[in-house]
Amino acid sequence: MEAMSNTTSIINDIIETLKDGQQGFRAAAEDVQSSDLKTLFSRYSLQRSQFAGELQTIVQSQGESEPETKGSIAGAVHRGWIDLKAALTNKDEHAILAECERGEDFAVSAYEKAINDESLPADVRETLRAQFVEIEAAHDRIRDLRDSLAVK
Repeated sequence: MEAMSNTTSIINDIIETLKDGQQGFRAAAEDVQSSDLKTLFSRYSLQRSQFAGELQTIVQSQGESEPETKGSIAGAVHRGWIDLKAALTNKDEHAILAECERGEDFAVSAYEKAINDESLPADVRETLRAQFVEIEAAHDRIRDLRDSLAVK
């Protein structure tokens, strides 16, 4: 029973991180002028929602009737900072990308920690690994876009 509780706790933490990312990317999509960035951020927001849904299903299969459905308080503060930064910098896309990368740094770290937790069942770790590949790719894409705007 304790292993199931630990698994549920770890997955719920990842769900919070995904919900933070979903909401952060949605806010970023609203703050940028570039249609390419709007599309990219909207796609990442949807991806985070889908990943959270996959993990909520796993939590329910573990016997938890109420999987995590919201982001964290720290994530809400981070999203508020994106809004403030965008307003203060006239919706500076470099600043928004830098904030998105900061959020993605946290997501990458959270996934790495969860994947390395040997107490998680193999099927859960495999789901997390598959999602991590895409989370890491998004992080790298955002970092590269941020760097490309810094050069201009």
